[in-house]
Amino acid sequence: MALIYISIGSNIERDLHISAAYLELSALFGEIRCSAVYESEAVGFDGDAFYNLVAEANTDLSVAECVAAFKAIEQKYGRPAKSPKFCGKRLDLDLLTYDQLVCKAPVELPRDEITKNAFVLLPLSELAPEQTHPLTGQSYQQMWQAYQEPQKLWQVAFNWPDAALATAVLPSK
Repeated sequence: MALIYISIGSNIERDLHISAAYLELSALFGEIRCSAVYESEAVGFDGDAFYNLVAEANTDLSVAECVAAFKAIEQKYGRPAKSPKFCGKRLDLDLLTYDQLVCKAPVELPRDEITKNAFVLLPLSELAPEQTHPLTGQSYQQMWQAYQEPQKLWQVAFNWPDAALATAVLPSK
């Protein structure tokens, strides 16, 4: 079984799509753990604010199978198969890490957004503070403490679709 981390984001009907992502990922992987939900300004384009979080799961799916499953879930909730990188998104699911695998295909792992975007690094550091980045060797907590980019984000209260999840969501530090 591989330990994976998944970035989840939405800026269109955010509550609906974040809840849908949780339910879909739970159906796919069984038990998942989630960070708190954060709201952040759109990065790279003018648009509505996003909700973002990171989920942790164990899987026996391959990297390619994970990516294909995420794309199918995104499309199920109205994301076109081909859409610009910087645009509004009903649902955005990205595989951040797959164990300590480093690769360029079928996707780049670890995902570059970990080191560049607060809306990925903060929830990842919250969920997996002692896990280390496969390339830097630093823990995600160390990386967050050293993070310098001027991106604004703030934790938001979220009404999860499954009351049991309340015990899995980690409190903000």
